[in-house]
Amino acid sequence: MVDVQIASRGIRSGRVLLAMRRVPREIFLDRRFAEAAYEDSVVPIPKGQTISQPYIVARMLEAAAIAKSDRVLEIGAGSGYLAALAAKLGREVYALERHEALVQRAQSRLRHLGCRNVDLRQGDGTAGRPDGGEFDVILVSAAGAQTPAALKFQLAPWRRLLIPLGDPDGVQWLTKLTRGPDGRFVEERIEEVRFVSLVSDQEPRKP
Repeated sequence: MVDVQIASRGIRSGRVLLAMRRVPREIFLDRRFAEAAYEDSVVPIPKGQTISQPYIVARMLEAAAIAKSDRVLEIGAGSGYLAALAAKLGREVYALERHEALVQRAQSRLRHLGCRNVDLRQGDGTAGRPDGGEFDVILVSAAGAQTPAALKFQLAPWRRLLIPLGDPDGVQWLTKLTRGPDGRFVEERIEEVRFVSLVSDQEPRKP
């Protein structure tokens, strides 16, 4: 998977490639999807969510440029796969997932892999980490029309936030936001993508 579907398509970060070799993707999938574990495709998980295709995961991690000393915030942890990869790259990972059932499944898998530097909790990711704090990297694994203000606020100066932006039912772009010392953000489009919708508990429910 790493050589054929990721490295050959332009991913050059040796740390990202090594992390993807060290984290077995099949652990994060239901057994019925085990044969698809190393295909470059989206795979469904419970609660209408998905585990992203490996190439896009690698693209996001390479653009995030996670250093060994970095604190990472992940929004929309889902299966826990991206959190496990980020744990191999950074100092600590704080992850949020809306669905309690997914949180419990992911926590079990992360414990199995020995990911002791991941703190995964149930919560509304659009509100950021409830007890505050700043992060060096923020990874959002769901698409929205705009970046939640709370996440921008929790990004440290000169640091990076990766999020799919665009129409949840149409065109989306994996976008990197870099926060300047004056609080302004520089946006860079990385690649066209397709993610599930970013949902906020604060949004009114549709009738």
